Amino acid sequence: MAAGRARSVLLTGSNRGIGLELVRQLLGVPTPPTCIFATCRDPDGPRAKGLRDLASRHPNLVLVKLDVADPSAVTAAVKVVERKLNGLGLNLLINNAGIYTPTASLDTVGAEDMLRIYQTNTVGPMLMSQAFLPLLKKAAQESTEKGLSCSKAAIINISSVLGSITKTPETFFKPVISYRCSKAALNMLTKCQSLTYRDAGILCVALHPGWVKTDMGSQEADLPVDTSVQGLLSVLPTLSEKHCGALLNWEGKAIPW
Repeated sequence: MAAGRARSVLLTGSNRGIGLELVRQLLGVPTPPTCIFATCRDPDGPRAKGLRDLASRHPNLVLVKLDVADPSAVTAAVKVVERKLNGLGLNLLINNAGIYTPTASLDTVGAEDMLRIYQTNTVGPMLMSQAFLPLLKKAAQESTEKGLSCSKAAIINISSVLGSITKTPETFFKPVISYRCSKAALNMLTKCQSLTYRDAGILCVALHPGWVKTDMGSQEADLPVDTSVQGLLSVLPTLSEKHCGALLNWEGKAIPW
């Protein structure tokens, strides 16, 4: 698995749901990353207990306080990661943090809700990618691998099929306007990143984890979180330059924009 071969991985939104399961499964691979940076808003709070339990058993897991919507917090997190990496680059950035308003219909969604969702789901991944770009470039330069891969240097944006304009008619039974628009914007960000960072040796891909049984996805969802994450981590090693800028699902199948 490419993520397992990566020397260093950083994940946002790691204290619950898909993020926490990504951390758990990355720690469980035969050769786990030397450094896994798991970020969340309050690593000392009650909602991060599962993450702290993992950190107590795995010295390669580093907890980092981070709100992706706060530029100063992003800057502070970069300094923490830089110190820990001690001159080496960051191989894999997984922008997983996201928020969701389940009742935001076209009639009820307001400006405040739309901006709040955008700030975390779209602006956050942009800020993270900008801030960690020097470390990703360093990892790409350090690598002897040809082409693009997740074990060399990559930005993976956790997106959603709900951001697909083509798929909207068949998924509109859940309007969630602010979330949809933020993920459509994240898909565009991913495409722009792929065109901008490709020459620096950085792979950029958007992945849809499926409709997952989590606090955000709801218990009505049809996909257990461990199955989704197994799929995502199985897709990562298959990604190459031909996938740069693509939107794929947790089984590696392309989703139309």
